[in-house]
Amino acid sequence: MEFKTIQEAFNHYRAKDIKEIETRALEIGKLIDSDPDANIEALNIELDGLKQAKENIIEKRSKSNKGFNPITGMEFNKGVDIPEGTDLFKTKEYRSAFFKSMLGQKLTETEKNIYDRARIEKRASSFSTMTNSAAVLPTQTLNEIIEKARKQGGLISACRNFNIPSNLKVPVGTPSSKANWHIEGADVESETVDTASVSFSAYEIIKIFSMSAVANKMSLGAFENYLETELNNCVIDTINEAIVSGTGSGQGTGILSGITWDTSNSLTYTDKPAYTDFTKILGMLKRGYGVNAKFGMNNASLYNLIYSLTDDNKRPLFIADPQQQQIGFILGKPIIVDDNIPDDTILLGDFNYMGYNIPEGILLEVSRESSFKSGLIDYRALAIADCKPIVPEAFLKLTKYE
Repeated sequence: MEFKTIQEAFNHYRAKDIKEIETRALEIGKLIDSDPDANIEALNIELDGLKQAKENIIEKRSKSNKGFNPITGMEFNKGVDIPEGTDLFKTKEYRSAFFKSMLGQKLTETEKNIYDRARIEKRASSFSTMTNSAAVLPTQTLNEIIEKARKQGGLISACRNFNIPSNLKVPVGTPSSKANWHIEGADVESETVDTASVSFSAYEIIKIFSMSAVANKMSLGAFENYLETELNNCVIDTINEAIVSGTGSGQGTGILSGITWDTSNSLTYTDKPAYTDFTKILGMLKRGYGVNAKFGMNNASLYNLIYSLTDDNKRPLFIADPQQQQIGFILGKPIIVDDNIPDDTILLGDFNYMGYNIPEGILLEVSRESSFKSGLIDYRALAIADCKPIVPEAFLKLTKYE
């Protein structure tokens, strides 16, 4: 059914329940993303009508039931003073309630109300699975996981992190030319800015890990630290690996597989690279990408191929940097060590033009029944993610000739 006005759509849905309204809104979102022949204007009118109908239902119930939750049948405003529009996943109450729920500890009335309210937010409904024990990781914890991954190194530490809906095209600016001196009164030609667009797909990353039932005696801080380490090691490491060599089929697209390599953007060497190979590859990097360019290689390549290289005057190619606690530099460009990069392969580029996307954070589910015989508690981490090169010309490769 197509509606001509928002009022017409509102009148049609105002007598429906919230669950039916949200289901239809999700269906429209999928149609907009997947159907090129969809009537976008009509669908947007229907979405506006759905939104107004939902707001009308919630307003009526809040007046009569003091914050009645139509999904859980509970009051969620009692004792909680959080303004409308607040990101509940950033609140300390939700954070405390999340970890207590995962540990099976008792929640306070305030925590329970915030937790119930947050669980019906649109962010959680974007995942394909929702059970009574599923919850989205608090925003602060997710940020700390990503920050920890960046500090631990690897290409993910230099790549651009996105948080955009899947299958949505977003423009990304590329290096532009400088301004020109102007003669007074002379005409100035306008310049078309070159932009690249990126559209991330939605691939699932899943990890299941178990803990003893005595974990519910852990403090919230200790449990959070454990989760940060565990999720960093499984979810973030998976993304980091895909950044390098992801195939793009059921997973993210990596630099090595997502770029067409030929003589215009790669060099080869026979046994070991020479000093001049690095000067050549730096000379091949297009203007604009060199300012933030970095070298990427694994640990073996750094010490077997680079560490002992010198020029004709015996000056070393590799310059260590112990003061800033970085690995070092090659001809002034920082080095990133990532053991996902194959042996004998060296990458050079501005890794701001390699992006990864985690649009909905990380969903954590807990099951106390799946390991009933062993007395363990199973946790399942689920993330929707993708990665891909945004501007292929920002990258070069130096590799051994096969």
